[in-house]
Amino acid sequence: METLGGARAAMAAWSVLTAKALTAFLMLVLPRVSQALTFSLPFQQPETCSHNQYFDISALSCVSCGANQKQDARGTSCVCLPGFQMISNNGGPAIICKKCPENMNGVTEDGWNCISCPSGLTAEGKCHCPAGHILVERDVNGSLLSQATCELCDGNENSFTTASALGNTCVRCEPTFINASRSCECSEPNILTGGLCFSSSGSFPPRVISAARQGEPGMSFISEWFAKYLQSAAAACWVYANLTSCQALGNMCVMNMNSYDSALDACRLFQFIFENTAGLSTVHSISFWRQNLPWLFYGDQSGLAPQILNSRPLPTNFSFKRQSQNTELKFVAASYDIRGNFLKWQTLEGGVLQLCPDTEARLNAAYSFGTTYQQNCEISLSKILTDFPTPIFYDIYLEYIDENQQQNIWAVPVLNLNLQHYKMFVNQDSSSGKWLLTRRIFLVDAVSGQENDLGNQPRVIRIATQISLSIHLVPDTKNGNIYPPLITIAYSDIDVKDPYRQSVKISFSVKYEMDQREAFVQTDIALGVLGGLAVLSSLLKTAGWKRRIGSPMIDLQTVMKFFVYYAGDLANVFFVVTVGTGLYWLIFFKAQKSVSVLLPLAAQEERFVTYVGCAFALKALQFLHKLISQITIDIFFIDWERPKGKVLKAVEGEGGVRTATVPVSIWRTYFVANEWNEIQTVRKINPLFQVLTILFFLEIVGFKNLALMDSSSSLSRSPSSYIPPYSRILRYAVSTALWLVIGVTQMVFFVGFYERFVEDKIRQFVDLCSVSNISVFLLSYKCFGYYIHGRSIHGHADTNMEEMNINLKREAENLCSQRGLVPNTDGQTFQIAVSSQMRQHYDRIHETLTRKNGPARLLSSSASTFEQSIKAYHAMNKFLGSFIDHVHKEMDYIIKDKLLLERILGMEFMEPVEKSIFYNDASYSFSSVLYYGSEATLLIFELLFFCVVDLACQNFIVAAFLTYLQQELF
Repeated sequence: METLGGARAAMAAWSVLTAKALTAFLMLVLPRVSQALTFSLPFQQPETCSHNQYFDISALSCVSCGANQKQDARGTSCVCLPGFQMISNNGGPAIICKKCPENMNGVTEDGWNCISCPSGLTAEGKCHCPAGHILVERDVNGSLLSQATCELCDGNENSFTTASALGNTCVRCEPTFINASRSCECSEPNILTGGLCFSSSGSFPPRVISAARQGEPGMSFISEWFAKYLQSAAAACWVYANLTSCQALGNMCVMNMNSYDSALDACRLFQFIFENTAGLSTVHSISFWRQNLPWLFYGDQSGLAPQILNSRPLPTNFSFKRQSQNTELKFVAASYDIRGNFLKWQTLEGGVLQLCPDTEARLNAAYSFGTTYQQNCEISLSKILTDFPTPIFYDIYLEYIDENQQQNIWAVPVLNLNLQHYKMFVNQDSSSGKWLLTRRIFLVDAVSGQENDLGNQPRVIRIATQISLSIHLVPDTKNGNIYPPLITIAYSDIDVKDPYRQSVKISFSVKYEMDQREAFVQTDIALGVLGGLAVLSSLLKTAGWKRRIGSPMIDLQTVMKFFVYYAGDLANVFFVVTVGTGLYWLIFFKAQKSVSVLLPLAAQEERFVTYVGCAFALKALQFLHKLISQITIDIFFIDWERPKGKVLKAVEGEGGVRTATVPVSIWRTYFVANEWNEIQTVRKINPLFQVLTILFFLEIVGFKNLALMDSSSSLSRSPSSYIPPYSRILRYAVSTALWLVIGVTQMVFFVGFYERFVEDKIRQFVDLCSVSNISVFLLSYKCFGYYIHGRSIHGHADTNMEEMNINLKREAENLCSQRGLVPNTDGQTFQIAVSSQMRQHYDRIHETLTRKNGPARLLSSSASTFEQSIKAYHAMNKFLGSFIDHVHKEMDYIIKDKLLLERILGMEFMEPVEKSIFYNDASYSFSSVLYYGSEATLLIFELLFFCVVDLACQNFIVAAFLTYLQQELF
């Protein structure tokens, strides 16, 4: 037991010691761990390391070299100082250097051995030999010599050798040296240029050659590349017809934007050689392509460009969907390096001309026939300098199969917007007759912008910031014939200051166009014809309005009314033309197989957009006119109810009572007026459902994809595929088609089903008037309006529920007379044309009601305003009731049917001179003063509002939201 207790005590003591030790360890280690979790380090670049430091590519910081060492050329390792040899080097920065003995002060080229030098040392401590000599450090079997020797290369006629560029072997002299001087030296009077030697007695142009690099204002300077190689390339091309030199000369002309003036620059030299080799044959019978020379120009004759671009179609057809014909534009390019060496034939697929990075599928979509392509991006200048250290030059061709199934290529002309012809940018002129077309292009030139030293960073870099490929359809073609494509290219000179912080915007586009003049003419003809019909329609409406206001005079108000009517009719004309035009492009462009039409360009759509804007503005004016007319009509509710006896009524101030007529309840009138107020905005469509439905079809179902500028009719697009830009015409066509289909469908459902089986608020209002014993007298014009006969056939409407049910039951069983104004008829709604006498009497009472001219003689001048209004109301109610009951023989009326032509024209032929005229109206046309009767105007106005917003912001969701807000406001 004692042993067990001691063991427990020992274990407890050990636990306490262990806990203390662990606590102390954690207190010591945790601060260090906390420090280690700080992931911050100084930012250093190789350029910031001193000459005795190197940049450690692992630690990403500058580290000091060892003893007797310095930084190497790359800056990521160390080398021995001059006079020291390496004795250890395992491929890393850790090397060991040892000083050479006094009698062997030089170091071999590989740095491993010390050696005596015969004629001095270089700055690196290596042996130096005079010009024309080579350094020999080892014998033929590789044994190191105790002393290096400098051997003179044999430049005599039997050998013609000279030292190589590295100075370690003898090579044969450049052939031009031998040709000019029969030696390896180019002594005067021969000309040494670009490493080549030319005889001064040749026929080369004697003027001074310009090495200036043409560019934007302030960007012209002497290019080191031109200064070093221009003369030699031109001489070799001219004197020896050297193919590579001729290509190099052509490249320098292209780097100079194919520009030339009075100075003897690259393009002038090229033109000089071209003009003086007229005796040589042409290539492929093309007069602009001389043997041995690249094809750079099409000639500088005025008016030549239109002939090249529009005179001869390509001998092949293109299609959208037919697999047997071409559906892709197959471009190929002959590529050359800056020195004129041919590199290879290559297709343009994979983004050869597209500087903006993207997936291969999206890049290749640029060459799908009929697909309008647009690519924009912003690229760092440092990336461009890294990816394009030297320019690559391209001669572009379109590959096709002719009618004999032979494979051919067609040269694609280039319109260089930077080309200067005698200091004039002729290719920026709007007239194609002044253009000078060229052939060869490049994407990036970081070489010609170098000054003084080709190893330095360029002062200026020239980049193709805009490349546009245009395909023009042959007029009246039915088989997809096109003219030769045109590449339009614009370069920008970027002043290189800080490449890591500088960037440049790049764009690449492919556009398809056709002659739209015929379409414009047809549109103008349609507008002219329909606009003329709109004038006639507006004149008829104005004439009808003049008759309805009872005014035969043509005054300013008449002219203004005509213009308001004409605005509405002209809005319909613009709407019909734009919808027809949009549907034409949508159907014929998307459904065609053999291409015969192409979509208008963005600039060509401006006229169409203007028409849509005019339609909206004019329709908005018409809508505002209808809204003002609706809120300014005269309406009076005639109460036919009569008092039911008399009651005793206390007389204030007299202390007595007297008998008085039982007052008629006003609640029936209030109720009918409230219902009228509610049906004013009743419509045949549900505006919210309209907006949500069209948004569903456009965004969810994918009908918006029909507006993309390509040949596909698919409603869904893969996220990985290229999405072309939208056509504003197609967006308008798709929107209007869906909006009209949804709207008309709602109207058919509302009229054909909902009103028939669920609820018809217009007819219910007429029934309500009959049940309430209230008639509605409505004047929308001075002498024209509508009448709803609501006089109860039961005599009273202010009754209890039991009597009301009995009356309705008797009416349902035909046990009483019918509700019509004329006995034994059902006609309750009428269009009315009132006589001037009746209108004058109406106005006298109405003026009293509105207190425009003070109290009338019928009312007490001492009565309060409210009492005057009450009296005027009763006077108007009595007058209109008596008028309907034919009490006033001098203001009587007749009832008749309208003629068919009157109903079609919307006007009345007979004037109400002596008697007013009530026209039977079974179509409830009083709804024309409500939203219900103006559904077409409202539907088109909201459609145009939706389309105008979408055309402005290119967003269906925003357009739908704003359209809904507009619907809620109005």
